[in-house]
Formats: sequence, C-alpha cells, structure tokens
Amino acid sequence: MSLDRQYFEEMEAKIPHGKVRTRFAPSPTGYMHVGNLRTALYTWLIARSHGGTFILRIEDTDQGRLVEGATDVIYRTMAECGLNHDEGPDVGGPVAPYIQSQRRDTYGKYAKLLVELGHAYYCFCEKTESEEDSGVFERAADPCRDLSREEVEQKLAQGLPYVIRQRIPEGTTTFNDAIFGDITVDNSTLDDQVLLKRDGLPTYNFANVIDDHLMGITHVVRGSEYLASAPKYNLLYEAFGWEIPTYVHCSPVMRDAQNKMSKRHGDPSYEDLKAEGYLTEAVLNYVALLGWSPKGELAEQEIFDLEGLVKAFDITGISKSPAIFDRAKLDHFNAVYLRSMAAEDFAKVAEPYIRQSVKDTRYDAAAIASVLQARCEKLSDIPEKVDFFDQLPEYSVEFFTNKKSKTNPEVSLAMLEAAVPALEALEQWTVESVHDALIGLAEKLEVKNATLMWPVRIAAAGKLVTPGGAVEICYILGKEETVRRLRAGMEMLKG
Repeated sequence: MSLDRQYFEEMEAKIPHGKVRTRFAPSPTGYMHVGNLRTALYTWLIARSHGGTFILRIEDTDQGRLVEGATDVIYRTMAECGLNHDEGPDVGGPVAPYIQSQRRDTYGKYAKLLVELGHAYYCFCEKTESEEDSGVFERAADPCRDLSREEVEQKLAQGLPYVIRQRIPEGTTTFNDAIFGDITVDNSTLDDQVLLKRDGLPTYNFANVIDDHLMGITHVVRGSEYLASAPKYNLLYEAFGWEIPTYVHCSPVMRDAQNKMSKRHGDPSYEDLKAEGYLTEAVLNYVALLGWSPKGELAEQEIFDLEGLVKAFDITGISKSPAIFDRAKLDHFNAVYLRSMAAEDFAKVAEPYIRQSVKDTRYDAAAIASVLQARCEKLSDIPEKVDFFDQLPEYSVEFFTNKKSKTNPEVSLAMLEAAVPALEALEQWTVESVHDALIGLAEKLEVKNATLMWPVRIAAAGKLVTPGGAVEICYILGKEETVRRLRAGMEMLKG
C-alpha cells in the first residue's frame, strides 16, 4: 500500500529557508560536560556570526538514559552562558515540536517512505536490543533484505514485531566535512543500521537526520566520533533527495594525550566547574579555545567575551587535532576574569566564599574581597586563604625567619615590641593611618620596610602566605584584635 505523499509535501512546506540555521541537540542525561558545552557554543557562534537562527532540540529517544531534571540543567546552563536560542521546546517555533519523543509519529512515516523508495526494509529477525543498538549485524546474513513485497505484507498482517533497517547500496560513499574535507568510504564497511526500533521509536542516527532536514538545519556540529556514521547520514539524505547540510565534526576534548574526558572518570561538567569557583565567562572563553583559534589580526588574542567571539568566530579556525583540557590554563583565564571585575562585583561573588570561613561579621567582607581580588585564581580557593581572620591558626616560630626580609626571632621580637605601642597610639584606624604608622616606624628604626612588615604580618595572620600585606590585614582585623595578636607573637618569640 502506497503512502499518502501529501503529508510529506506539507512537512516540506514548513521548512524555513534562506539563512543559516543551527541546532544544539543534547540528550537529557543529567549534566553538561565540557565537550557538550563546546558543541553548544560553536553551534551558537555559527548561527550568530551569520545572523542566523539557533535552535535547541531535546533528543530523548534513548529512554533508558534519561535523568529526571536533566532538561532543566540544559536550560539553566544555556541561560547562564548567554547561549540564547531562537526556537526550542520552551519558546516554540515554525517546526515544532522540538522534543524528539513528541515527534514519534513523524519518524515512522519517514521510515516507511524510505522502504517505499527502496532504501530501507522491514526486518523481522529476532535480535536483541543491544545488538540493534550496537549495529553489530551481518548484512549478508539477513534473510529479510530480500523478502518480496508480498512476504513482507504477509508478516506485517500476522503482527510480527519488526525493525526497519537502512538498505546500504553497493559501491562507495563520499561526504564532505568542513574540518576534515572529503572522505570516501567503501559501502561494504557500513552496516544496514536500524532506523526504527521495535517500540516504534527511531534510533539516534535516523531521528537526527529527519529532524535536521525538517528543521531546515544548514550546519550540523558534532563530535568527530560521529565521522564513522556520516556516510550513512549522507546516504539517507540522498535516498530522500534532500540537500545535505554542512558537517562540522569537532575533535574530542581530552583529559591527557591518551584519554578523552568523561564523567565516568571524574572529569568535570560545567556545573562542577562552577561549584569549584570558576566564572561562567572564563569557562566559556577557555572552552571556545579548546580546538579553535582566531585568525588574522586576532590570532594572538586569548581573551574574548561572547560578543568578541561572535565577531572572531570562523569554522576554518577549528582544528583537526584533539584539544587537551588544561586546568592550569583554565585557572589563568579565571584569574584574568576575576581581576578585571569591578571591585563591587568581585565582592558580591566572593562574599559567600569568604563567609564560609569568616563567620565573624565584624570583619568586612568587601574589605577582605579587596585584598583577595589581585591574588585569586578561583573562588573556591578563598575560604582557606582567609580563614585566619576568624581564628589565628597555630603557627611555628620559624615563620618569623625570612632571609629576604632580614628577619629572625630576635629581630622580629624587636619589631613587634616597637609596632605595638605605635599602633596602640593611633586615634583613627584606617588603611592610611596604619600604613603611615608602620612606614614611619621603619624609618625611625632605620630598617627596611619588609623587616618590620614581615613579623607584623606573621603575628597578625599566623600564615606564611596571605592575601594582602601587613597593613591591609591589620586594618581589617581592627585595632584591638591586631594588638592582641601582635602581643601573642611577642610571647611566642620570648619563648
């Protein structure tokens, strides 16, 4: 029985044409890993740099892998990153629905059309789901490939369960990728993949071809692991007589030279990186450069906001080589972004981290933030950097010895004995008054500033490394607490 072609003509009529259309099509599996975020970013950048349309599509046909609340993670991540979509499940659009499971009837019709066109066939063989999904299936050994039309209709009438498989032709298939160029494969290496499963749901490989065509997608961005499937996608487009989109296959993001990043191995998702104290802008900037580099006059530039990326982005800058995720490099980007923030903005993002260890509200979080900003690589480092404000840690008398500052226990004791009365005498406790008192004292004692500042800072903080110097730390601690700590230091030095 022939299919009603009017349905297909109506579907064709809905397809938008005339400008670049890209899609990000994640599976809702619970988190956005770095490679996924990069795909979303590149896809968004291609659309935006061409004045095109960016579409969000949810690919939920693999029901076994779905995680509750995962779609919310996708929406939240995209919104936080500024990757706004023009069409999608939440905003609608001309080619809705944008959730695969809601398009179920569509795939069945197109699978049957493909059978009618001679490029697919019903397969009634008993195969397990895992065999169907893995594609491990010897085409030559499939007796269903050569069933006559009458035999097929007879089996369908009996209600036998079936899958629909792609009929791979003889010969070779050549496809073009924007990054890898022309690739030719021998069709004998391609299996007759399942297009429609027994439950009536499509396989990923079939659904995304149908959806990409019906949504008018012009550029398909995905990981290079899908290069092996690209010839089968091409054959599907050709079988339907459809225009083939521009393929952009991106090489993987690696943990090191041998291993791809993966959640299973504890590699971070976008949410993990945020929790670890990285700024969204820094993560996006770094992820953009994982496998892409700007050209021309921008070739040396590293720092890009989203607007800058839109202007600079060009597919030809995407590399064939895998990119290695380098924590130290990400730390560098994050530090650059933290340092370039307005002081009040930094104070706002830093305060929750400061308050994790500085519970005493007498200590001003904004003042603490001001000494941290120039010395902070990521927000999650903050609590241990500033924990000494709440409580002076136990520290060793050896901390007072510093060759560069020309201090040892004897010198340090002398410095503290002079500093305490000088600080106690201050009527106003400001950064300037503390600074002037200590600098003036060093001059009077005829010692280098560092010779005085080192023991004051050690006694005030009890740490070798601190954000801020002696002046800022004393100012934040306040007069009473500073004097108390310096006296405790003197007692330790007297031993």
